[in-house]
Amino acid sequence: MDSKKRGVFMNLKNVFAISIVLTLFVCAGLCMAQTIPDTAAKTTLDNLMTAYNGENNAHVKYLAFAAKADEEGYGKVASLFRAASRAEQVHFEWHAKVIKSLGGTPTATIETPVVKSTAENIQSSIDGETYESTIMYPEFLAKAKLDKISGAVDAFEDAQAAETVHANLYKAALKNLASMKGDKKDFYVCPKCGNVVDMIPGPSCPICMEDTKLFILIS
Repeated sequence: MDSKKRGVFMNLKNVFAISIVLTLFVCAGLCMAQTIPDTAAKTTLDNLMTAYNGENNAHVKYLAFAAKADEEGYGKVASLFRAASRAEQVHFEWHAKVIKSLGGTPTATIETPVVKSTAENIQSSIDGETYESTIMYPEFLAKAKLDKISGAVDAFEDAQAAETVHANLYKAALKNLASMKGDKKDFYVCPKCGNVVDMIPGPSCPICMEDTKLFILIS
């Protein structure tokens, strides 16, 4: 084979090799796209649906935890769980309104709660509320602000603040668990943001400025 033909042959060989390498890269990219969820592509509507589902499940779970606390004689803890459950209802009802305003349909998949001892249930609640207030809602809020969806911004802001309050109430309950035995205790739930207090804080809710005369009594 003369040098000219040999050169053409080598060029074709190189092109073929490069094509194979590029094909392998494309296939690898497609495989990764199929196995790694693209969380960055989540929309505010997706986030609202996630929050709606989570708050619905928290509502059901806290009622189950309340029943367990009553069974073990922790009346005050049972009252706290019932108040928090009502607060989560406030959250998912607000999320539902925003979802509908964006053209979506609120959908929740309710899971059977895993109920353990009251102490373990409180710790589980602390973990859940801490995750929502420090990770989930801040991320959802940042996206809603970027998307300029004011209804979602308001819902996420207030839910984040309320979940922080819930987490602190659970931490106090766990720390003072021995004193939580006995009769039930009165708590008050803000019907707008889901804030939970054991005493009326003044004329308005410190989170959303709702009139405290409208607060819901839960025992």
